Amino acid sequence: MQPSRPRTTHRSESLATAVGDSKPVAALRARARALGVLDEKLRQKLPSPLREQVQLADLRDGRLVFLAPTPAWASRLRMAGNTLLEAAHDLGAEAVSVVVKVVPPLPETEVTVTAKPLSRTAADHLRKAAQSLSDQELKALFLNLASIADETSPPGAPK
Repeated sequence: MQPSRPRTTHRSESLATAVGDSKPVAALRARARALGVLDEKLRQKLPSPLREQVQLADLRDGRLVFLAPTPAWASRLRMAGNTLLEAAHDLGAEAVSVVVKVVPPLPETEVTVTAKPLSRTAADHLRKAAQSLSDQELKALFLNLASIADETSPPGAPK
């Protein structure tokens, strides 16, 4: 027989908040914001068609790392390397080189979700399962799901 795990009453939101407030995550969030600001300011120095195609990915060890969707856009960005370095210096970024990586965009896939309404029989099973639960939060979730099933079932639908 395996020992049972102690039940926790903490909500997942409190755990997510605790993780989000930790020093490493806060530092990562601050770095991401700073890179976002730098990206926006540097791309403003590029000509219009190029600025919409590329994105700053990182600034590390004196290298500005940009992403481009095709080799052609990467070549155009490399030609604007000096402009980017001058702009970076003006903004106080310590950059000595520009690296461009080609990262093709992911194909856009259309996901079609056809949700079937939950049957009244399923709602009854959810209610019965909820009655057997001692965890009040989980019980409330089961009952809430059962009530949604009742709303989606057409009147007179078989059980």
